[in-house]
Amino acid sequence: MPKSKSSPRSLLAAVFLASLLAACSTVKEPAREFPKESVAGSCAPCPACAQCAAPVSALPPAKPMQLARWSDLPGWGDDEVSAAWPAFLQSCRVLVGKPQGPLWRPACDEAKGLDGRDTAALRRFFELRFEPYLLTNPDGSTSGLITGYYEPLLRGSRARGKPYLQPVLGVPSDLLTIELGEVLPELKNMRLRGRLQGNKVVPYYSRAEIVGREKSYADRVLLWVDDAVELFFLQVQGSGRVSLPDGGMVRIGYADQNGHPYQSIGRVLVERGEMKLEQASMQGIQAWARANPSKLNELLDSNPSYVFFRELPAKGAPGDGPPGALGVPLVAERSIAVDARHVPLGAPVFLSTTQPNSAAPLRRLMLAQDTGGAIRGVVRADFFWGFGAEAGAQAGRMKQPGQMWVLLPPGIAPK
Repeated sequence: MPKSKSSPRSLLAAVFLASLLAACSTVKEPAREFPKESVAGSCAPCPACAQCAAPVSALPPAKPMQLARWSDLPGWGDDEVSAAWPAFLQSCRVLVGKPQGPLWRPACDEAKGLDGRDTAALRRFFELRFEPYLLTNPDGSTSGLITGYYEPLLRGSRARGKPYLQPVLGVPSDLLTIELGEVLPELKNMRLRGRLQGNKVVPYYSRAEIVGREKSYADRVLLWVDDAVELFFLQVQGSGRVSLPDGGMVRIGYADQNGHPYQSIGRVLVERGEMKLEQASMQGIQAWARANPSKLNELLDSNPSYVFFRELPAKGAPGDGPPGALGVPLVAERSIAVDARHVPLGAPVFLSTTQPNSAAPLRRLMLAQDTGGAIRGVVRADFFWGFGAEAGAQAGRMKQPGQMWVLLPPGIAPK
């Protein structure tokens, strides 16, 4: 429930909003993807910035969801739908508790009694219980960018000491996070971050400033890891695992972010002539970092964004993925991150794209179970490849065009 206009939190939020709008700052969730281009620097959401106003179109924007036929979905009849069934059941656990839960419940209740190994029966279930909607961009186009992400593995320790010298930080006590929807309903799902300086709210420290103030965060260090580049990629991905010297394993996940927009370091290297555009993959940047250790810190500091983590409870099966924004474990190659303003979290989505750096079709039923700071737009998704180096190799190469169909029970009106 929104706070009253007289509440101290709302007054603080209003002051903070006014101060940042004056500078035309836009603060979103971290760009949990790499090395795709981030839109976090866009000024479009700033209502007070005339210079950032979008051009007026002569035509109204297309509806983001267009009713389709099952025969429109390329490869629908060939997909092993059973591989997506565990992820669908996980989504159902959450969907039935949402405001539109009564519309999801009949399908979710029926799903409990189905044989999850019978692909043909599961396909009939979706065709009878759901309607496909083609996701459509405001300009009427239906193709968008499909990228990939994964859960990395790092080496670390609970104590600082060579080679474990890079801190993984928890959320600082002086970081303010303001939900803008509590002040202006039209800014729902947007946040501002900052800190108090005297009685004034100012932007939080940048990456370079946080690194330079390391001693100030001594009580916020969760772990120490041995590689600054791998720590950077951990922040980009948003979650990961850390193996300890005693053989133990710690899983950590995104907790908060410093409020600065993400800047692609791959783009920085290309602009500086350090590498060609086609080399600016995660693997290419790792190779550059190994060859240029003296330049590494300056490169990382060119991205002002910084992600803080939390240690995740040790529960669930060893093969479970990290929890996504829906709050359920992600399923490798069956979970995607979407823009929740356009695609309902938890919904099944049929994806038609291609394999990383390839024209080979990649067409399968996915579940919208996560979000990301650079995942903005109607036809936009981040494909979760799973855990470890092989998944990372696939994610690092993936930057493909694709189409998406969201599957909804009858009665759920598309936006």
